[in-house]
Amino acid sequence: MSNPAETSRAPDKVTIYEVARRAGVSIATVSHVINRPERVNSSTRERVLDVVDELGFVPKHTAVSLARKGVGRIGVLAPFTSYRSYATRLNGILEACTARAVEVVVFDAPSAATAESPLLQTLPTTGRLDGLLIMGLPLEDGTAARLRKRKLATVLVDSLHPDFDCVNVDDEAGGYAAGGHLLERGHHRLAFISEGQHSSAYISPGELRARGLVKALKDGGFDPGDLEWALTTNSIQGGRAAAAELLSHADPPTAFLCHHDDLAAGVLAELRATGHSVPAEAAVIGYDDSDLAEALDMTSIHQPFAETGRIAAALLFSAMDDTGKSTQQINIIPRVAVRGTT
Repeated sequence: MSNPAETSRAPDKVTIYEVARRAGVSIATVSHVINRPERVNSSTRERVLDVVDELGFVPKHTAVSLARKGVGRIGVLAPFTSYRSYATRLNGILEACTARAVEVVVFDAPSAATAESPLLQTLPTTGRLDGLLIMGLPLEDGTAARLRKRKLATVLVDSLHPDFDCVNVDDEAGGYAAGGHLLERGHHRLAFISEGQHSSAYISPGELRARGLVKALKDGGFDPGDLEWALTTNSIQGGRAAAAELLSHADPPTAFLCHHDDLAAGVLAELRATGHSVPAEAAVIGYDDSDLAEALDMTSIHQPFAETGRIAAALLFSAMDDTGKSTQQINIIPRVAVRGTT
């Protein structure tokens, strides 16, 4: 049972030694949890963070940060190296920051499809930020509680949580639009190609897009059980490999929706390499409507990335200034950018 005298102390009076003693770890481990969380196993990290939350521990290096409210510093956390689209979202955020004296700190995270983000768990405890934008990562309840307790202004992009402002492009609507477009062109043997999903704790964008595709098949009077879902690596090479496998089937699909444009570029390359005429014999739709899709004259689902970044930044500034209204859930409907592959 905790000592009331300990938990009632001012956070700036709590030392790292007390956190270490209460958690039963070394001070080096506490330091790693706060500054290099990926170096600490998840159970130990959770135990230390629970104590940090309980005591309200504030690292000493945040004293300057806490005193400089006139400038402001926001963090942007996203799987930048996994998906190029987040760089475009970041551009929108930076545009929104030009008229405001604010520092922007960028944090890279692994794809939520392949790994958890220890950094997301620990960022609220560092005290280094006045606001946080989380893009493309699910927010689990423990981290949400930590953000609320620390009163860190937070906005989510490509993620949902009822306690925070969110900006999302409707993935299910995107899959439905792609399916409807393909059905209109006479295709009903469809394939969806994406990376694998390694967590059942949340519904991924890929699962939502596939759900929309299934709904389009149902509404079109076709059997959604005929949809083939191929999992592959998150690259152009992965797209080629998935297409090669699907094309080897006795009755291969005639249309391919891909989770993003890199995968679709791989599918397109494999179709052309194997002598399939596009779009006469097979159709390809990518996702994101990136520069790659435009260069390849490839149909893709358009997402207003820069716009979502600007909207999210505006919501975050309102929260930081305490001028925000009630929690806002902004949902944007994507559209089909039709080009030469359908």
